Amino acid sequence: MLKGVKSDYRILNYGDLMLEIEKEKYGVKDRDEMRRLPIAKQHEAQKLVAKKLAGEKGKIILDTHCSVSTPSGYYPGLPFDFLKGLKVDALILVTADPKEIEARRMNDPARKRDVDDVALHDALNKGFLAAYSAFTGAPAVVIMNRQGKLEDAVAQLERICQMY
Repeated sequence: MLKGVKSDYRILNYGDLMLEIEKEKYGVKDRDEMRRLPIAKQHEAQKLVAKKLAGEKGKIILDTHCSVSTPSGYYPGLPFDFLKGLKVDALILVTADPKEIEARRMNDPARKRDVDDVALHDALNKGFLAAYSAFTGAPAVVIMNRQGKLEDAVAQLERICQMY
């Protein structure tokens, strides 16, 4: 699965799938443009990703966001109409202290991020996680990815995956 650990899971990145579709359909150039598309176009791309994922076989870890900060507000990363077509065993939010997230973003020159209230976004992500859990019946887990402690977060994720 991660770091050479043998596993029967495949990791799919939702953002990569969205970007592929949005490049083709809407001329988006990079991830930072994705969240600026009108919500209707984002929703349409999500439907196409959901259709693709529903056809996937085997155990999958879907790497995605609980919510996306858009110019019109926070948009759910996993709308219920998307979730209803998937078999979800667990929902895992990997997060960090908002101050650490802010520092990491400031040291990432490759991205063109909007100014975001990281603490608010983190709180909303936890709310979205709870809603997704209630909708799917899958347990919600929060893993803290503390600065310099990535191995600890990976170990927690691996323990959870071994349960399924």
